[in-house]
Parts: sequence; structure tokens; C-alpha cells
Amino acid sequence: MKEKNNDKSATELMEIDPGFLLLRTKNDNLNHLEFTHPVAQDYLQFHFCLKGQMNFKYNDGTYTFPLNEEHSMLLYNPAKPLPIEVELAPNTWLVSVLISITQFHALFSSDADHIPFLSSENSTKKYYDNLPFSSSIAVVLSQILQSKLHDSIKLLYLRGKVYELLSLYFNKSEDPSIEQCPFLVDEENIRKIRKAKEIVLERMIDPPSLEQLAVEIGLSLKKLKEGFKELYGETVYAYLLEYKMEEARRMLTSQKYNVNEVGLKLGYSSASHFIAAFKKKFGTTPKKYLGSVSS
Repeated sequence: MKEKNNDKSATELMEIDPGFLLLRTKNDNLNHLEFTHPVAQDYLQFHFCLKGQMNFKYNDGTYTFPLNEEHSMLLYNPAKPLPIEVELAPNTWLVSVLISITQFHALFSSDADHIPFLSSENSTKKYYDNLPFSSSIAVVLSQILQSKLHDSIKLLYLRGKVYELLSLYFNKSEDPSIEQCPFLVDEENIRKIRKAKEIVLERMIDPPSLEQLAVEIGLSLKKLKEGFKELYGETVYAYLLEYKMEEARRMLTSQKYNVNEVGLKLGYSSASHFIAAFKKKFGTTPKKYLGSVSS
């Protein structure tokens, strides 16, 4: 594996079983993280973006697949290898599962006809899927990425979680009602926390207080704080600040807005407050950053 890494980024590849690999990547830095890894053509690739945004590059970068927060991507092409070449934006978390088609078939019974590429007539066809994933999958991904275990049990724990992840991914007939959900508490709480994230991003100009947010989503303040931190790795307002700063950088890079316009659109009461936040995040002022992208 080739990586561009730093102190706040971590990439770990481990063999779960023969022909079955788990890749865990957390880019908690301000810079983009790039890495490549070879993948044989008889392997399926499952990629899950729990947080942030990333781009997968193929054919020497001429073709890209974007993968956004809380979305998964499945790739399979028996005609040619698809090596991983991915660029993760700052504050992005990725879980990837690589499994040989032989090992994958062994996981399922022959009558699992709801999985399209398990049928013999599809064995030579390529397959691509890009979909949002369920709250139950978000729980498992968080556990895979956030677990702090002794080395003696780490592999056992992650093996179990990866099998659970694939089970949930292919459980297309899962009843979405809470009454039928086998992960009642976690599933419902994760739905509410994801709703909290949507609320603060939609209303980032005038976000609710944590107390108001907890009431609005129907969770206690304690569960909101703990759950948000567990799922997204940051407090609610730290997450909102990261989002605002990435939006600021995107808007400045587009060269469609001046510094004052960006600050106003992101809800800053004064240009000085916006400039201070941007400089703290990126180490330069918005004006200098704008000058660097327009030069």
C-alpha cells in the first residue's frame, strides 16, 4: 500500500480470513489523503464513507467515482483488475471490505437470488452500486472505526463486525419499522443523531442550541452529545465548524464570491469573525487563500 500520511491520519489493512480483507482509514487532518492498493480482478470491493467525502480514481485518473458521506459503493469487474486509488477529503472516514468472489459465494446459499451477481449467468458481468446506507450499518461502521481493543482480541472482534456489516448490507428486505428492528436502541438513536446532523447543517446560519436540538430530535442532551461524538468523532459544533470551513474553501476556490459574501452566507455576524475562524483552520486568511487560487 502506498500512502501519503500524517499524524492525524491512520490507515490499517488487515486480513479477516483468507481472501477477505478489511481496510480502515481515518483522515482527521486538514490535508487530503491519497493512497493506492492493488486489487485482483476476482475481488469484490465494498466501500463505506461514514463521514466526509472521497473520490476513487480509475484508468490513470481519467474516470472517477465520488463517494459521499453515509453512502456505500460496491464494485466488481471480472474482466480487469480495479486497483484502489482514492483521495480522501479532510475529516473523512472510510471502511473498505475486499473479498474474493470464491469466498463471497461461500458465504451465501445457492438460493440467495436477491443478490444479483451471485447467479451463474452474471458471474462474468461487471457490477456497480452506489447507495445510502442504513442506520444499522452506520452503527457497525462506527464500531469498526472507533473500537479500541487489545491486540489479542482485535482480529476476532473486527471479523465479527465485518460479517455483521455484510449481513446488513445484503438484508434488502429488512423491515424499516422500529418494532421489527433487531437493533432497536442503537438503530433509533442513530437515526435521531443523523437527523441532528441534518438540522445543524440545514440551519447553519442560525443553528439551534444543543438543548433545543436534543428536544427537537427526541434524545436527552447526554445521549445527543455522546452519540454524535461516537458516530462522527467530533462534538456537534466542532462538526458544524469543519463543515463551514470546507464550504468556505469551496466557495473561495470557485471564485464566485468575495470574502465578505462567503462569511455572510455561512452565518458569520462580521467579516472579522469569519477571517479569524478561517485563519485558525487553514493557517492563512481568506483573502490570501483567494489570491492563491486566482493567481
